[in-house]
Amino acid sequence: MDFNVKRFAADAGTFLSRAVQFTEEKLGQAEKTELDAHLEKLLTRAECTKHWTEKILKQTEALLQPNPNVRIEEFLYEKLDKKAPTRMNNHELLGEAMIDFGNEFGPGTAYGNALVKCGETEKQIGGAEREFIQSSAINFLTPFRNFLEGDFKTILKERKLLQVKRLDLDAAKTKLKKARVMEARAAVSPPPSSPPPFARYQRFHGEQDVKMTQSEFDRQAEITRLLLEGVSSTHAHHLRCLNDFVEAQTTYYAQCYQYMVDLQKQLGSFPSTFSSSSNQTGGGANVSVPTLPVSTSPAAAPRKCSLGFGELLTAGGSRRARVLYDYDAAGSSELSLLADEVIMVSSVPGMDSDWLMGERGNQRGKVPITYLELLN
Repeated sequence: MDFNVKRFAADAGTFLSRAVQFTEEKLGQAEKTELDAHLEKLLTRAECTKHWTEKILKQTEALLQPNPNVRIEEFLYEKLDKKAPTRMNNHELLGEAMIDFGNEFGPGTAYGNALVKCGETEKQIGGAEREFIQSSAINFLTPFRNFLEGDFKTILKERKLLQVKRLDLDAAKTKLKKARVMEARAAVSPPPSSPPPFARYQRFHGEQDVKMTQSEFDRQAEITRLLLEGVSSTHAHHLRCLNDFVEAQTTYYAQCYQYMVDLQKQLGSFPSTFSSSSNQTGGGANVSVPTLPVSTSPAAAPRKCSLGFGELLTAGGSRRARVLYDYDAAGSSELSLLADEVIMVSSVPGMDSDWLMGERGNQRGKVPITYLELLN
């Protein structure tokens, strides 16, 4: 590669002039060309946009991925242009655990079945969360990153170039000012009646430098101004991205709400039972006390269900009844039930009003009224 000594010397001289001008400005020994008020306002707005875009981007990333270690890992994979490993989110992990436990406990039981249904819903919520994160990353985070890593870097580059052009202009003005002082001194110094040719040359050369550097500065200021005015279109674009982000959130939360409402309706058909055992001298008995279902659906409300048993409880006799829900007997005195099976029930004097005597073939035991529906 050819080494141009003259070009190197010229560049070194220009760099030195800029350094001297910058230092004298900081020390208050040199004048500084100020940017016009409109350009200064645009620069301030661009800096403000950059600051808050970075902050919103950072907080949104923390919202979508609360784990900082995972965020760093995803960032490294992105920089290496590699695909990050797919991992289940917290909802999906919880759903898997519930489903595995429900299957092991027994999906035919009320508790096992409820665990499976809860797990399936948690996995649905996890899938909705994954879609929400992907949508937000594409439609919200990516445009913000593109502005910071693309448009604003271009603005920053041109802004630095404008600063260089301003230093060149002010350095040329300083040289011209000194050349004029030297020319004026030479004009009054005896014996010559006219300024020396060298002084006139210095002044003329300085005027040409000022004219050239002023032109370059004005052109660079115009380029910078056009780029800064483009921040307004960036705001408009980010507004559309914000609308997309809000819409994605709305869809995500609506899906989660609907999943939980459906799950709540399903769990309403699984009344919970609490077993209490009392051990007395000479023997003991296990008594299962049924509680009200969580759901307020008509099929699960015990008060409405028990109205059909009024005649049976007062008049006695046996009636056919359909089992509404699975029931696991808490002791030998009770009868286990399967949903939708039909059994015979009758009242027994002295028995708690919440219970009936059920019969299935040769099997006989107490059954809770809330689990039954009398048949005509």
